Amino acid sequence: MLRVGLTGGLACGKSFVGEALQSMGCLLIQADELGHEALAPGGAAYRPVVDEFGAQILGEDGAIDRRALAAQVFGNPERLARLNALVHPAVVAREEELIAEHARRDPEGIAVVEAAILIETGSYQRFDKLILVTCTEAQQVERAMRREGAAEIDVRARLSRQMPLERKRKFADFVIDTSGDKEDTLRQTRAIYEALRRDQS
Repeated sequence: MLRVGLTGGLACGKSFVGEALQSMGCLLIQADELGHEALAPGGAAYRPVVDEFGAQILGEDGAIDRRALAAQVFGNPERLARLNALVHPAVVAREEELIAEHARRDPEGIAVVEAAILIETGSYQRFDKLILVTCTEAQQVERAMRREGAAEIDVRARLSRQMPLERKRKFADFVIDTSGDKEDTLRQTRAIYEALRRDQS
């Protein structure tokens, strides 16, 4: 089982690349989805996060209001680090379970974990290969602005807090530049998939 990390900056196209790799036969695990599961009522991080951040982050239905939680950690590195410390262990544990399940079914398979902060957390070291997805900062802003409720000032603030893509490059085994059209991104992704397969043989 080849373990591959897939990362990149805000709105660089990680999900598009991940879904393309999935269509080629890889197991795709999206850390964001696992984070949502961990924070859902009954999830591994639900009670610790509510205890830490208070009942004011809860909606009327008892679920964590992600916007209210984000407002508490926005621009506060210490609070964000605390949130990550509560959520990431649950996410990593679930990733490892899913990889192990897939390895039992398909020992020669490729498991791809898509996550925004693999490098920042040191989690990239758990993987055999790391793929970095990049594009220009102007494209990041333009693409992020297409998302519902996005404000340019918030997008630029998020970008300013992320590790620059150029610094991430030194950690990557492969780089996919999504600044061209989708066909070009798919061509690069296919070439990397074939390289990963060769690494296994």
